[in-house]
Parts: sequence; structure tokens; C-alpha cells
Amino acid sequence: MTNADTTTLQGKTIAFGVANEGIEQVELEEPWNAVRAAGGAAVLISMEVGKAQAFNHLDKADVFDVDTTFAEASVSDYDGLVLPGGVANPDTLRTDEDAVRFVQDFVAAGKPVAAICQAPWTLVEAGVLEGRRLTSWPSLQTDIRNAGATWVDEEVVRDGWLVTSRKPDDLPAFNRALVELFSDA
Repeated sequence: MTNADTTTLQGKTIAFGVANEGIEQVELEEPWNAVRAAGGAAVLISMEVGKAQAFNHLDKADVFDVDTTFAEASVSDYDGLVLPGGVANPDTLRTDEDAVRFVQDFVAAGKPVAAICQAPWTLVEAGVLEGRRLTSWPSLQTDIRNAGATWVDEEVVRDGWLVTSRKPDDLPAFNRALVELFSDA
């Protein structure tokens, strides 16, 4: 990695939006590390202050400190938003009014979003996918189509302000695409 590659997000702050339990750990950690390696700052936002419990599929994994809540966070403080997957994580976020409003405000402000695996569920609930082309874990394709978007089975998809990937195996491509997306913003 060249010095130019490590500074592409210099001065940018990227929000990571998660529920307090149920995040797929690898889908949080690897993008987090990619943002930091590119020179950006990463902030963990959740529904409650305290801790966020990650999982390795269905097994409890590490616990992460929450920096702020969706209710307290201001979209203007962030240059990008990452939504990690895991089944429970986006399923919980899409039922939280503050989390959904944060995502809606983020998109309305024209700021970039990266979502992997089941994370597009939160985007479906926010009503921001009309006319978009994206990918996700295959079980979401009907929800995505019903939200007015086009679902495709590809490793990574970039459509304007949005980058999506299907699963943990796609993380290398997802991380490259989200760093590029956020550096363009």
C-alpha cells in the first residue's frame, strides 16, 4: 500500500451504525480497519450508550464501545456511513425510529453509505432505495425489489451514493469500494 493509498480518507469521519447486539463481527471490524488504514476516523453509533455485542455468525464474539447514539448523533459530523450485517443487527435497526431517521437524514444530505449482507434491510425501512441497483445477502432480494430497487448477485455494487456487498467473503472488494466511495465524497 502506498502512502497515497493510506491517506485517502484523511480528515474524514465515518459513522458505523449498529444495534447494541447482533452485529456480524467481521463485517464491523474489517471495514473499520479499512477506514482507519486509509487515514479516516471511525465512530460507533448505536441505539444505546455502552457496549455493542458482536457475533461470529450465531456465537457471541467481542464487545465494542459505543461512541454515541443515533438520537444524539448529527449527520453533519460524518462523511460516510457503514452499515454492517448480521441478521439481528439490521433487523433491530429497522425497528428503531432514531436509527431509521439517521439513515434517512444521511441519504437526504447526499452523503455516501456502504452496506453489506443483511444491512440493506435498514435502507429498505428508511425508504431510500427507489431506483437503486444493489446487492445483499440473497434472502433480501424480494424486500429490495419491493422497495423499488434492482437486486443483483455481484460481489460489490456501487450505485451513486451507495456501495453494497453480499457476504463476508466479499469484504476485500467491499472495503476497497467503500474507501473509494468515501474518498470521493
